[in-house]
Amino acid sequence: MTAQDPDELFDVLRADGRPTGVAKARHAVHRDGDWHRSLHVWVAGVGDEGVPFLMMQRRGFEKDTWPGALDATVGGHFRTGETLEQVVREVEEEIGVAVTPRNLRWLGTRVSVNDTPSLGIADRELQEVFLLRDDRPLETYRPNADEVEALIRASLPTLLAMFVGDAEQAPASMLEASSGTVSHGQVTRDDFVAAIDAYFYRVAIAAGLALRGERHVAV
Repeated sequence: MTAQDPDELFDVLRADGRPTGVAKARHAVHRDGDWHRSLHVWVAGVGDEGVPFLMMQRRGFEKDTWPGALDATVGGHFRTGETLEQVVREVEEEIGVAVTPRNLRWLGTRVSVNDTPSLGIADRELQEVFLLRDDRPLETYRPNADEVEALIRASLPTLLAMFVGDAEQAPASMLEASSGTVSHGQVTRDDFVAAIDAYFYRVAIAAGLALRGERHVAV
């Protein structure tokens, strides 16, 4: 496997999510700035000490967009004609956890524009954002080294403090995909994929509300 297949086909959408009836290769979609649909699954839970946490991934260094940056725990694209039931395969492929849509809580559809002119990339996505509650220890996951550099887990209180500027960094535990070893370090706001919509802050807030049992939660 490789980080991605540049020739896999995506359905081209209008900005409102309606299909155009056109399918294009991944590399062409990211070159031409076509709207397309993707999946974000965030894993959150409560640790042994009763402290809520959020898990994210360090993107593979071979990715065509934002290599090495911190992002959703699981991210993937809807291939041409795929349904949610099919695209949730990404969760097992990336972190070794088999799920169905019934295991996921929908948080909303995010409109994401992330261009990198120096690389010839114009990435315009409609991201279907979901939350997966999973309290298991970090070392029990099996991240796919072809897709993910590491899984990173940090407590929600420290992440929220960092995102609002009360702290420069947040302590984090890191599971390296290639070695399966866990180490401890820090994450900063600059480690994340660039976003002007406070996306990661909003996800952390939503995860905390969901873990507390709130019914109405969205990003």
